[in-house]
This record gives sequence, C-alpha cells and structure tokens, in this order.
Amino acid sequence: MSSTDPVDAVPFDVHDLRHRLLGPAGRWTRVDVVDETGSTNADLVAAATAGAPDGSVLVTEHQVRGRGRLDRTWEAPRGSGIAVSVLWRPEGIPAERLGWIPMLAGVALLDAVRALAPGVPAGLKWPNDLLLDGRKGAGILAEMTAVSGGGPGVVLGMGVNVASAPETGTSLADQGAVVDRTELLVTLLRNLGEREAAWRAAGGDADESGLRGDYRAGCLSLGSEVRVEMPGGSAIVGIAEDVDTSGHLLVLEPDGTRRPIAAGDIVHLRPAQP
Repeated sequence: MSSTDPVDAVPFDVHDLRHRLLGPAGRWTRVDVVDETGSTNADLVAAATAGAPDGSVLVTEHQVRGRGRLDRTWEAPRGSGIAVSVLWRPEGIPAERLGWIPMLAGVALLDAVRALAPGVPAGLKWPNDLLLDGRKGAGILAEMTAVSGGGPGVVLGMGVNVASAPETGTSLADQGAVVDRTELLVTLLRNLGEREAAWRAAGGDADESGLRGDYRAGCLSLGSEVRVEMPGGSAIVGIAEDVDTSGHLLVLEPDGTRRPIAAGDIVHLRPAQP
C-alpha cells in the first residue's frame, strides 16, 4: 500500500487510553489525542514550555509534517500507523547519558512488536530505527527542549508503520502481521514507561538498568559490516563491533582503528554472521 492509499482503521479512543495508561501505578500523567497535527513533537515542545507535566503523552490520527533525524520529513495516511510523542523531565541525569533515551525507546518498541507480531523478523539498526525483515518500519526522534520551571526536558517522538508504509520502508501489514493499533500503542507506552523508570532510577546508567545489554541483544547492526555516513558528508566503512556506555557505535575500520560514532546514518553492507 502506498503512502496515499486510504486506510480504514478504528480511531484511538482517548478515554480508553487514559483508563489503561493513567493511574498511580503507571508512568504516564497525561494522555491526549488530536485528530490531526503538523508534528506531535512540535506540539509537545510547545506544551513543555507552557508547563506540561513530566510523563505527558500526545497521540494523533494524522501527522502531516512529522520530522525525523537530520530534518527529514515524514507523513503517513490517516489511521495507518502510530504517531506519538512523550515528554520527560529527567532531572538529575548526567547530560552524557541522555543519548540513551531514543535507544531506550527503540528497545521498548522492539519488545512491543515482538510481543504482538512474533512472526515478523524485527530488530534495531543503530541508533534507533526499527527494521522489519531488513527494512525500516518505524522511526524515533528525541529533542531537548526548555520546560516550565527549569531543568532539562526531552520530547521523544515515535512513528510506527502499522497498516502501510512509504515506498522506501515497510509496515507490519506488509510483513503479514495484523496488529491492532491501540493494542500496539498501549503495549509500547507501557514498555516505554517501565524502561524509562528503571533507567531513571539508575541515574541514567545503561548498564545498571539493564538497558545496554538488552539494546545490544536487539541491535542487528552489531557484527555487521556497515558504512557510516557522517554529518559532514564523509563516510567510513568497517565492522560495527559494539555500543559503548554512552551509546556510541564502535566501528572497527580495516586498518584496525576502532572509532566511536556519536552521530551518523549507517547502511548495513553485510549482515552479521550467525
């Protein structure tokens, strides 16, 4: 299905979502659903400066100016997937550990997809793209923002292709999985809340919280030959060996140099050997 095809989907029920996600035992404090918006991330950034609480969630049926990494645009047909952003105020977490937030989201999403679509080959491409049978099925973008009252704020946006996908990607439906959007959203947010709470309780330590180990287990990039396209336009080729404690990708170049990569797009040239 192309990105312009109509999709017949049951709309999100905000009352049902609030009933299932809010409460004293949950991580989320506010859940809102809008019919259409330019960008849930942009909306939640604005809400953060106006005093939105830690643990706010914003969902839309139709996002028309979604943004990805490196300012790429993203749009999906109404009802075809999930477009959601969350706001966190991670006070007391060292700045160098905040880079784990989008990777944490990748693990939470991977776990949700594996739970609801167990027959679909799924894994992560560093740093946080969800791959379904080797093709992109979801994207994640984290943005630092000012928040009312001071302190750091992070808005994390996620776009998941459920019923359809752009031509360059794939969806769960393309992979033969029939997944209810509401069940996937609820499972994702529960996973996300639990993982973020454990990570925050550990002071953002990815090893102590178990995040780094789980990320490494789900990352298809590790052990693969990759080309890393750097922000300045240069590129390096090597074996993606590991992810360090800061979330940087460690790439072994042909001359034996082991280079930490903090930012860049990677292409899998040859999959990891079993």
